Parts: sequence; C-alpha cells; structure tokens
Amino acid sequence: MKLLLTFAAVNNSFMKREIFVYKNYFYDFLHSLSEQVVNKIDYALTLLESQDKISKKFVKYLRDEIYELRAEYESNIYRVFFIFDSGNIVVLFNGFQKKTQKTPKNELEKAIKLKEEYYASKS
Repeated sequence: MKLLLTFAAVNNSFMKREIFVYKNYFYDFLHSLSEQVVNKIDYALTLLESQDKISKKFVKYLRDEIYELRAEYESNIYRVFFIFDSGNIVVLFNGFQKKTQKTPKNELEKAIKLKEEYYASKS
C-alpha cells in the first residue's frame, strides 16, 4: 500500500520521497489515535517526505536500519518505525504511544522482524 503526501518547498527546491506502508500495522495504529495526533504524525511525515535533513525532534536512528518518526501531542509521545529502501523510499511499520524514556524493546524487535519480512517479500 502506498501513502503519498504533499510536496513542500525547501529553499525554493523540492525533494520528494515516496512513502510506502508495509501491511496494515501503521494504518491500524493511526485509526486508534485522535485526529489531532494524526495531524501531528502527518506533519512529521510531510517533513520526512520533503526535506533532506530533518531534526532529531522528528526522526532518530535506532539500530539495524530502523528509524523512528517522532510526534508529540499534549505531553504524549508517539513513535512510528520506518526504514529507507533504495535510499529514497520510506517504508512505515508499527507505531506506538511511548510511556517511558526508553523505546520498548518489544516494539523495536517487532519493527526489526517486519523489516526482515519486508525484504523477504521483495525477493
């Protein structure tokens, strides 16, 4: 399934990444959230799609090619795991509401497993 967002201007030039969603994990997560939180995540996705360099406030590398997209709303923290594929394509996996300082190990392990499934499905 493919999710394409709008263009955004960056210093009078455009950068465009295609954002793909692997299976329904990401959409299932979005459907569980309020409209305001979905809007925050959409804003972070728009940055990811359109900007070459993104602040750690919105994107952070974790490990094993896994990054997290970060959004915050009313002191609640939300994360969505993703990878870059072929340098430009972003594949979104699972998301969760973060309740502690550290990223839950089980959520990260799930993202790694989904990444492996994703690459296996491309073979």
